[in-house]
Amino acid sequence: MDQNFSKITIFVVDDDDTDIMVIKRSFQKAGIENPVMVAHDGAEALDLLHSGAVPRPFIILLDLNMPVMDGHECLEEIRKDPDLMDSVVFILTSSNSEEDKARAYQNNVAGYLLKEFAGEDIKNVAAMLQSYWQAVQMPPIRTSE
Repeated sequence: MDQNFSKITIFVVDDDDTDIMVIKRSFQKAGIENPVMVAHDGAEALDLLHSGAVPRPFIILLDLNMPVMDGHECLEEIRKDPDLMDSVVFILTSSNSEEDKARAYQNNVAGYLLKEFAGEDIKNVAAMLQSYWQAVQMPPIRTSE
């Protein structure tokens, strides 16, 4: 069955409104018209995911450094949850820490991307994500029993 790429929701979890604006704008400039949803911390993200407000299929762009619940804590909760554990999560952060990278990959992220919004970097992220969901089969959409 072919996937409908325009139906993949991009779920941005980031507390920085400027970064969110840059991410959205870069997707628009790249001609990516997928729906974009936003949460400003990990707790809000989990609430939205658990409520079903984020339509499947989705890709999560998760920042690490946020108030209330940081990205690592959010990712760990996603991986513990049987309904969310197969979520496709990319870390999109300013942290270039080896410890952060190792911890993220231990929690099975699809990739670790640095927020270096100067120049073409964020456009490259948008293009990479578009190529990703066109080449990779997304997890099946689960239905409640």
